[in-house]
Amino acid sequence: MTTLKDINAFLDEDQQKDLLRLLTAGSVDDGKSTLIGRLLFDSKKIYEDQLSALERDSKRIGHAGEFTDYALLLDGLQAEREQGITIDVAYRYFSTNKRKFIIADTPGHEQYTRNMVTGASTANLAIILIDARKGVITQTRRHTFLVSLLGIKHVVLAVNKMDLMDYSEEVFNQIVGDYKSFVTRLTIPDIYFIPLSALRGENVVENSDLMPWYKGKSLLNYLESVHVGSDRNFEDFRFPVQHVLRPTLDFRGFSGKVASGIVHKGDEVMVLPSRKTSRITSVIGSDGETDYAFPPQSVTITLENEIDISRGDMLVHPHNLPRTERQFEAMLVWMDETNMDPYAQFFIKQSTNTTRARIDQISYRVDVNTFEQSNCSTLSLNEIGRVVLTTNKPLFFDPYHRNHSTGSFILIDPITNNTCAVGMIIDKLNASDLFSRIVDPENKRMIDGGQSLIGKNELEKRYRQKGVTFWITGLHGSGKNLLAYTFERQLFDQGATAVLLDGSTIRSGLTRELDFSPAGRAEQMRRVAHVCRILNEQGIIVICSFITPKEKIRQQLAEIVGPERFNLIYMDADLDYCRINKPELYEKADQGQLSFFPGVDEPFDIPEQPQLILKPDNLQENMEIIFTYLQNNNIFPVD
Repeated sequence: MTTLKDINAFLDEDQQKDLLRLLTAGSVDDGKSTLIGRLLFDSKKIYEDQLSALERDSKRIGHAGEFTDYALLLDGLQAEREQGITIDVAYRYFSTNKRKFIIADTPGHEQYTRNMVTGASTANLAIILIDARKGVITQTRRHTFLVSLLGIKHVVLAVNKMDLMDYSEEVFNQIVGDYKSFVTRLTIPDIYFIPLSALRGENVVENSDLMPWYKGKSLLNYLESVHVGSDRNFEDFRFPVQHVLRPTLDFRGFSGKVASGIVHKGDEVMVLPSRKTSRITSVIGSDGETDYAFPPQSVTITLENEIDISRGDMLVHPHNLPRTERQFEAMLVWMDETNMDPYAQFFIKQSTNTTRARIDQISYRVDVNTFEQSNCSTLSLNEIGRVVLTTNKPLFFDPYHRNHSTGSFILIDPITNNTCAVGMIIDKLNASDLFSRIVDPENKRMIDGGQSLIGKNELEKRYRQKGVTFWITGLHGSGKNLLAYTFERQLFDQGATAVLLDGSTIRSGLTRELDFSPAGRAEQMRRVAHVCRILNEQGIIVICSFITPKEKIRQQLAEIVGPERFNLIYMDADLDYCRINKPELYEKADQGQLSFFPGVDEPFDIPEQPQLILKPDNLQENMEIIFTYLQNNNIFPVD
């Protein structure tokens, strides 16, 4: 009789089993889904109701003739069942007495490369299927290249449908030879070759009597015995801090997952980026305090010193530091339906660190079918390229081939929040390479002539806007500042880059020595106009709120900024409205306490040809008018 103690012992033993994550890849109709379905069936991991449904669906929509179509266990989408292909990544879990498995059945079509990359991102092993009738084909090379790119160290080349080739040893050996001839160009240290028939179950779970010439292991036997524990990096301790834990005033711990290396209680550690050091006082796991931790355990670490640490920081051993760089090279797999915009900014998420990033250069694009490299200016969906990235703040990383956890990242579109790409860091960028790009002869000529190395079109594409100035004029109390600050806020909310200049901010520094005389005002406006020109040339929208009462001065401002960039907005408010809006100011002017006051003791010239004339009564309507003007003149956004 089974007791509770027996059940608990069984569950404890099952919990301690090693986990193998694997994926299958191959061409259409190579039998990936059938192979996994056969593994589930022959290892007796299918419930009776699933088996009944499988037999019923095999007769109705199966593609295996008189045999049970085991692929239907995985092809869950209606489109997959109708076409007999895998589109999405199907994950299945099963276990044997020796090991637990998570299988990702990935699609074979080139158009679903990103789906395969998703399934392979956490895999320890890849099963690449080949149809024995077709041998090594383009898809085989593509899938092998992707497996190598993603750093999977164990590959099983499963030559399927051997039953259709009379279980021929010569056919198998020819395929193995063809595969070895090209795989030597890639870095895959462990490759195992198995002939099998997924549909008939030959060499899947048990060795087949029909292929006595094959002396190796069956597929399941190999999967149960392949050693993947040493694939993890136990040398370089990396602990990205995910959360600062403060359950009480007396406890302050740093929670996260050990990305690599081994950490012990009492170890000296360094905090990046501050580079402050301390010693570990405790390591707390899911079962309480422990003496050490290793990947991929999630633990909380406490230190003997009070150090300012937050999410995104990293704990390391002082004598073994990761790269700390803002520029690096990486292999990028583009995963967005929209083509890469090389001038766009992205969010980059690497371990627990998130910051802004840009793509400075695409060194080349790789043809995943032929491995050929070609020049390009952008990447499209499913394309792979070698790129140079620059981040706003330094990242702590290791090359991907050494440490998958700290050497991988994703790029996120800041507007749509879509994951645009996944990347594998190659290494930091050589300073000599960067230097040579900056000081080539043409660049040196431009620098000597005071010309920017960034073109106007590049700035417009990067910021998605044109660098122009909006100069808002009107009497005191006409609502200039309210319009200007609201305009700035709405531009920011929509992703624009804008700078606001008004009288109080400018007179607090740039023109603080100038008085309010006509000459002083003219000099202030001259300085502001030159600042506007500089900012516009950098692609930035400038909003200015100044009375600027003289039409002649406004025309001179337009000449300094550039007539094509200068946009005059007139706040058409009469003097009575302005007096009601700013009564204290006008009372002082009437009493002679303020000199050269437009509308009182100095005339205000109504603009002759402003781009926009607005009334102060309806702020929302004014915003709609301005943004319509932006759209009509292709100022923001730039198509």
